[in-house]
Amino acid sequence: MPTPGSNPSPRKRLAKRIAAALLAGLLACGAGEALVPYRVIGDRIDASLTGRPGDPTRGRAIVLDLHGSTCLLCHGGPFPEQPFQGSVGPSLAGVGLRLSEGQLRLRLVDAAAVNPETIMPSFYRVTGLTRVARAYEGRPVLEADQIEDVVAFLSTLRTP
Repeated sequence: MPTPGSNPSPRKRLAKRIAAALLAGLLACGAGEALVPYRVIGDRIDASLTGRPGDPTRGRAIVLDLHGSTCLLCHGGPFPEQPFQGSVGPSLAGVGLRLSEGQLRLRLVDAAAVNPETIMPSFYRVTGLTRVARAYEGRPVLEADQIEDVVAFLSTLRTP
């Protein structure tokens, strides 16, 4: 929080508005499958949530869907067909070189486990969240198979 008399930067104000909207449940949530248990090891979740690899084509569609995952509200990347991309978060260009599948998976499942100060929503966590619309309480934003699809796609982004 800013101190009295201070004014947060426009970027921080935008980031807070985006985070509030995401946490308010303005995203399309999954159908309500039971959460798959997972094990965090350091900064990653090594095991697939589904026991199988995701589909990068479906993952790409999820990332580009501004009304579903909303990844591109905060992140930009090599997506020329999507003219409106965010700059609040790091670029997704080359993310497959920078992060392992396990590191990507944890950031999608629960970004706050890596950085407690992040504004990135936890796409597969349902407890300990604030300002979640009642209709979305206890439901993940993305289902386990969608997480794996996004991990598979992001892993293909190997050009910085």
